[in-house]
Amino acid sequence: MPLTLKGSCRCGAVRFSVESHTPQPYQLCYCSICRKTAGGGGFAINIMGDAATLKVEGEEAVGLFHAEIRNESGACHVSSGERRFCTSCGTALFVSDPAWPDLVHPFASAIDSDLPVPPEKTHLLLRFKAGWVEPDIGPNDQSFDGYPVESIEQWHRKRGLWVD
Repeated sequence: MPLTLKGSCRCGAVRFSVESHTPQPYQLCYCSICRKTAGGGGFAINIMGDAATLKVEGEEAVGLFHAEIRNESGACHVSSGERRFCTSCGTALFVSDPAWPDLVHPFASAIDSDLPVPPEKTHLLLRFKAGWVEPDIGPNDQSFDGYPVESIEQWHRKRGLWVD
């Protein structure tokens, strides 16, 4: 059975639950979007869940925005990623993308359930980290200027951490 993750916003206007086979909060994203919308420590942590199991209470308080992404040449486009947040308190809740309709990625910071402590971490999009951020990269951690090749599912399965 997958693990049921329960989450909420700071003010309590929004509560949600989602089933996850991949509950390890191991991926630290340093991109400016995650950092500025959900990353008080200079990064945000996303977990992966089964979108079909997502249940939301207080949907009237859930806002949606699409981030603008600037490429290397400076051109800007609007992301297809749908970032959900509480319109009352601003808590970042979860991200989904029509390109991957079976998945939803709650922010670990919005999860109220106990999460496992990952045996190692993956630091990604380090090329976008803020100058004041000094990543705490452990001896078994991986770090990438861009995205890792290994997916969240592959990471969990390879380490025997996939929850059936």
